[in-house]
Amino acid sequence: MADPRPRVVIARYIPEAGRSLLAERFELDEDGSAELSERVVGAAAIVADPTVPVDGALLDAAGDPLRIVANFAVGYDNIELDACRERSVIVTNTPDVLTNATAELALALMLAAGRRLGEGERMVRAGRWHGWGPGQLLGRELSGSVVGIVGLGRIGSRVAELLHPFGVTLLCATRSPKPDEEARLGAERVTLEDLLGRADFVTLHVPLSPETRHLIDEAALRRMKPGAVLVNTARGGLVDSAALARALREGRLFAAGLDVYEHEPLVPAELLELEHVVLAPHIGSATTTARDGMARLAAENVIAVLEGRAPITPV
Repeated sequence: MADPRPRVVIARYIPEAGRSLLAERFELDEDGSAELSERVVGAAAIVADPTVPVDGALLDAAGDPLRIVANFAVGYDNIELDACRERSVIVTNTPDVLTNATAELALALMLAAGRRLGEGERMVRAGRWHGWGPGQLLGRELSGSVVGIVGLGRIGSRVAELLHPFGVTLLCATRSPKPDEEARLGAERVTLEDLLGRADFVTLHVPLSPETRHLIDEAALRRMKPGAVLVNTARGGLVDSAALARALREGRLFAAGLDVYEHEPLVPAELLELEHVVLAPHIGSATTTARDGMARLAAENVIAVLEGRAPITPV
């Protein structure tokens, strides 16, 4: 006998913390071996993630029963929002619950890139380390430096909080003034151009959109303070990776720490070849606490919409 409950398609996977909430109430489709366009036919909800493109064709395949696309992420550049609006499909994301995890990784990448930890570990593992040397792997200290935060949303603000014990000077570049938040964090709001020219460390925390794609391009990189460190835990498309590789090869930047890439999972060969780049595999939210919180929030959004209530975190 067919399950009479609304059907929820989990495009790839969500942790049990969210899956169990959905399984109590709905029929779940978790068959990752089948084509997603076939699985979504007649579904009431789709649980997607940053690797799952949700466009008009997929929405049309789902048809009229589809009421919500719940993205298992804070970013939603994988979803065609206009197409969803045209079809009255609600889109939600999972903010807040991954803020601390991503901010911690940004801080970790600042430290790792500045102190050349990637180079050092590769040296040790390859048997090329022959003991302490007075000029070996000299890096940059975060303490007392000038840190520029591009985007002062949830994650950018948490990064600023984590930086306080390091005694840094905080600069921020934001689309609109946030005087209360700037005052709370002790951050000076400046233009992006000014920030790039003054900061020893630049960390990116803005969403990817047509306006922000290649925000850090060749011109921006040339405006950066010589010897600065660039960190990106937001979206890969914010940075022109070819221009970044040139800046690093030419010694204009000291290092970079990257968790995201323009065409994931592909990482440009010119970055792989550089010693002074710390490369992480998009693990900004990869803690048990954060991923469980994301799963619960994605599930709670689906439950709210399918039960006739307003979504908790609509886009």
